[in-house]
Amino acid sequence: MSTEQCVETTCGENSLNILTPEQNDTKNKTLKRTPFSKFKKVHSHFKSPLQVTETAKVDPEKEVAELQEKKEQLDLEIAQLEAEGYRVEELEHHIDKLHEYNDIKDIGQSLLGRIAALRGTTTRDLYSHFGLELDD
Repeated sequence: MSTEQCVETTCGENSLNILTPEQNDTKNKTLKRTPFSKFKKVHSHFKSPLQVTETAKVDPEKEVAELQEKKEQLDLEIAQLEAEGYRVEELEHHIDKLHEYNDIKDIGQSLLGRIAALRGTTTRDLYSHFGLELDD
């Protein structure tokens, strides 16, 4: 007897209780996914944490005015920094150096992790072995 026939009829003593997808869906509707949950709203619908309400919409003219005001504040800060002797090129150079430093530090952290794994120890122990401080 084929499996398809066993679905509709009993196939002797060793029969399997095989359900069609439709029967399985009907059976599962009576079962809950988490019957013993201590949380009351386990079976509620999903609500996004980023919900925009109708009252949250900003008037475009008001938004433009706020952005212009912010631009003026930033222009004042730039002028103040330039008056103190800072240059945009110098700041960009410092930012590039910080990116380079962070890349090198990430590689060092990765190497310390691999060495620690090979030695069967922690990276904390390797810091003291190589004379590094935990803040480095």
